[in-house]
Amino acid sequence: MFFDRKPKIEIKTAEQFQKMAVAGNVVAQTLSLIKETTQPGTTLLDIDALAREELKKHSATSSFLGYHGYPAAVCTSVNEQVVHGIPSKYALQSGDILSVDFGAIVDGWHGDSAITMLIGDVTDEAVALSDVTYRAMWAGIRASV
Repeated sequence: MFFDRKPKIEIKTAEQFQKMAVAGNVVAQTLSLIKETTQPGTTLLDIDALAREELKKHSATSSFLGYHGYPAAVCTSVNEQVVHGIPSKYALQSGDILSVDFGAIVDGWHGDSAITMLIGDVTDEAVALSDVTYRAMWAGIRASV
């Protein structure tokens, strides 16, 4: 039974941390490139295509593509979508809030992260929302250390 299992914590070696960092760097570089190139008019499928190109360039595979049938390399969520939106032909508009979640596997090790972007000219409310949630994330991280 599930409740009878004892938690198993695996202590990672320095070499394993280095391998994890490689996958994490692919994710970080790809998200940075997505952030640099995304603007009003960019489609969510354009973002997915860029992520796929970066995976190939780094000899990595997607953590998401094919997972339980998921059809994309990234999750793109616009405005009121909370998480794990599927890329579509939707062209981003000035004022949109976009979340991009991306994961890469290198040598069997996963890296996974997400970013939120404010597209073009956004409302003061959108800026405040993004700022408050960003600060709340870091407060939570500090509290857990």
